[in-house]
Amino acid sequence: MIQVRAKKHLGQHFLRDLEVARRIAASLPLDGRTPVLEIGPGTGVLTQFLLQNPDVDLTAVELDRESVQYLNQHYPQLKVVEADFLKLDLKTLFPGKFCIIGNFPYNISSQIFFKMLDNRDSIPCLVGMIQKEVAERMAAKAGNKTYGILSVLMQAFYSIDYLFTVHEHVFDPPPKVKSAVIRLVRNEVTSMGCDEQLFKTVVKTAFNQRRKQMRNSLKPLVPKDNPVFADPVFDLRPEQLNVAAFVDLTNKIEKALQSV
Repeated sequence: MIQVRAKKHLGQHFLRDLEVARRIAASLPLDGRTPVLEIGPGTGVLTQFLLQNPDVDLTAVELDRESVQYLNQHYPQLKVVEADFLKLDLKTLFPGKFCIIGNFPYNISSQIFFKMLDNRDSIPCLVGMIQKEVAERMAAKAGNKTYGILSVLMQAFYSIDYLFTVHEHVFDPPPKVKSAVIRLVRNEVTSMGCDEQLFKTVVKTAFNQRRKQMRNSLKPLVPKDNPVFADPVFDLRPEQLNVAAFVDLTNKIEKALQSV
């Protein structure tokens, strides 16, 4: 029998609690039979419950060769792609829409979400287990001290629910931090209403100096003597602005840049 060892360089912490796995699998908001991609199934603790659901058309992507061999042996009906999710051509793998699920490695969880954003029109939902702090940050609303770059960029296109906390002892090996399960469902936004690339730049630049007022943190983008800085929005700090306010701010900055 193939044995799978958790590998530190891959950020592997194998879930052992079947009830937690069952709850994660049941959290997918499916409407009829749906293609689903599981990221990093490991030894298939979550996979087994997904395969039991007749509405799930499951494909798994796994980088670890030991895990791939284990999955092929124990779940011969499973479609397994041996690859790095971050390098995967999702449009080739899934010509249509698909959902994502998984116990994500902590070290690449943010990159997974940014890749999801790049493919947002193909991904209507995601359920993932990630580091608790990252989950809290993503779901945080404006005004919360954990609200930041990931919060704004993801909430621009997805409704986000923090579902439940998962404690360290249900993993092998146990991580040093708590985990959480989070669900993202695509909202109805098809256009930002501003230059999307500039929006990302404004959000990232603002939060890079989150304790400063916007007129100070955004000086790298606009000359400090530009009259746009007279707007009261620049008296605020970035955590005080919701997504709509950042869209409005981006349009003001774009107009200011055109007048330079």
